[in-house]
Amino acid sequence: MTISSVPRKEKASRGSKGKGRAGPPPLTPPDLAALPRPALTAMLAAGEEALECQRVLAKGGLNLVGEVLKGHGTFYEYEHYPPNDVFDGETFSQYYYHAHRGVAGEHGHFHTFLRSGGMPLGVAPVAHEGEEPWPSGSEAIAHLIAVSMDAYGRAIGLFAVNRWVTGDTWYPAPDVIRMLDRFAIDHAYPSWPLNRWLTAMFRLYRPHMEALLRHRDQVVACWAAEHPGQDVYEDRRLEVTGWLPVDVEQDVARLRALAGGVRRRAGAGR
Repeated sequence: MTISSVPRKEKASRGSKGKGRAGPPPLTPPDLAALPRPALTAMLAAGEEALECQRVLAKGGLNLVGEVLKGHGTFYEYEHYPPNDVFDGETFSQYYYHAHRGVAGEHGHFHTFLRSGGMPLGVAPVAHEGEEPWPSGSEAIAHLIAVSMDAYGRAIGLFAVNRWVTGDTWYPAPDVIRMLDRFAIDHAYPSWPLNRWLTAMFRLYRPHMEALLRHRDQVVACWAAEHPGQDVYEDRRLEVTGWLPVDVEQDVARLRALAGGVRRRAGAGR
């Protein structure tokens, strides 16, 4: 079953994505074959968890996107689903789902965050003197990674964005990378399988997320150098800094081969 959306008037200028600019190196997927075996094993375990969440939903005729939209009636672009986001008060992790980008094959995407109470010690926002105030102190919030979904409720990509897109507090890539392991939604609202799946995605695609975040900072630095006098973090011409395709089933199959064996997925054979 596919899921459709109803367009609404755009709430903020989206601008171009800075195509054609020179400067930062190309974004390439991580070389999984070069990773140590313990990392591959951890990624494989997370991948099996993600597949299990997809399996139990599919068995009931459900999917991941449907889980976050259920009970909210018509799906409108730009609206947050659920309306007040999903937040874990123990881990300070947060996410919401919405649509707006019009990317080929994309239905919408999850934006994921970590609030200040869950951040590692020693992290600090970049120095900034722009006119747009950033959340600070106990209100600080870092955008981590966005997960792109198709109309069948399957993940098709991961991407990083400029600050203005989500209005977060901008931390340098090394600090955000330290936050990745802290993201976890450990409750059942709006869906236990969805929350488990999204949490597992952070372990399965940790190297991809690191690559996206490092590349994000390179793109922002090059953009700032090419547009002196502009606040790069608020420049609507720069929205998505990098995108990597993913396919959970195919990526788990590759991890099984690289890890040297096939893990028996929980629930298989029942």
